[in-house]
Amino acid sequence: MIRTIARSGARAGASRAWRALVLVLPGLWVLTVVLWEMLFPTEAQLVQLLAAAPAIACAGTGRRSCVLLGGLCAVFALVPIGTAGRDESIGTRCGTFAAILAVVIASHLTAGRRARLQRELESARAVADAAQAVVLRPLPPRLDGLALAAGQLSASRGAAVGGDLYEVMATAHGVRAVMGDVRGHGLAAVGTVAALLGSFRDAAHDEAEFADVLRRLERALDRHHRERSRHERPAASDTDPQSPVAEDFVTVLLLEIRDSGEVHALNCGHPWPYLLSPGRAEPFAQAEPLPPLGLFPLPAELPSTDCGQLRPGEALFLYTDGAEDARDSTGRFFPLPVTLAEAAKAHPVSPSDVLRDVFAGLERHTDGSMSDDIAVLVLRNDRPASGAPSGARGCDIVGSAAGARQATMNPQPTHNL
Repeated sequence: MIRTIARSGARAGASRAWRALVLVLPGLWVLTVVLWEMLFPTEAQLVQLLAAAPAIACAGTGRRSCVLLGGLCAVFALVPIGTAGRDESIGTRCGTFAAILAVVIASHLTAGRRARLQRELESARAVADAAQAVVLRPLPPRLDGLALAAGQLSASRGAAVGGDLYEVMATAHGVRAVMGDVRGHGLAAVGTVAALLGSFRDAAHDEAEFADVLRRLERALDRHHRERSRHERPAASDTDPQSPVAEDFVTVLLLEIRDSGEVHALNCGHPWPYLLSPGRAEPFAQAEPLPPLGLFPLPAELPSTDCGQLRPGEALFLYTDGAEDARDSTGRFFPLPVTLAEAAKAHPVSPSDVLRDVFAGLERHTDGSMSDDIAVLVLRNDRPASGAPSGARGCDIVGSAAGARQATMNPQPTHNL
């Protein structure tokens, strides 16, 4: 799974350049002051500026460098370098010496506190990374004959989990995948993401009927909303228009990929995926989705969309709407279909290459300033071709066994675009 995004390399390079600068700067500072004192002895006295060198050393290097450089500066302050012809008393030099020592002590203590805070921050980051990996855990590169690649760009800097969710599970009923987008973005939506993913991981294995998986997600979302409402506004009811969950919703796309490659989908307000074949990227389905979860109850009958078969070598590109809605500085939307067609030129389509190219394109388009979380999941069918007919890849709504038989007997045209 790819989580490292394009701007991380630029930040790492800038960090290395900054560390190199702060290592050299204190020495250059001392050298400049000493040369000034030696070359211009009758001009303004700058030896007091030596006190800044230890502070710079502590800020950029470490406590040992601070003490060593501070001692060197203190010696220069006591020795009357370049003071010939000046009426400089020993008291003045001792005062400069004392000032440098005071700066060294203060900088040494500050550097120690900074080092302790740095260790605590690294520990907190390690805990946060572990927690985020549990919520949005890395996917294996291969699962039950499918090649996978997934990643997310969070609108909250430093966060690997935001308001988007995805998961892929190999079950006795086929490979089941979910892609979702919680209203809002960033760390505030992580609780909803955790509730839905936890429910999906259980329901994907437990529920034989595909529609029942979506109903389990709806119940998990309702429970989470009630608990959140009671926690944030104990006196408010769940139906209170001022309740924090009154307008919360989640768009969800569920896919079931069977051993034959047949794909069924349940879509609650989420963008349909793209079908990727060498050099081509086109919508995989165009059926009308259900409303997002949380706005209205699910209907009593839950018809799934029969999307035909995912043939060997073809890939599905699942995404959240942040990828299409990303804008540059002039307000132009990100050209997702064009980018996908360029990224899918290889044969077979490489999920990791597609993911990398899309993320790099998003970084260039937005200049690293995204206003919404973006999640991407790419699945390629690596199963061997079967002798059965490939069937349709249309968008039939299958609500019963009779409807399924009728859809099989009357296949739809491939990709009515």
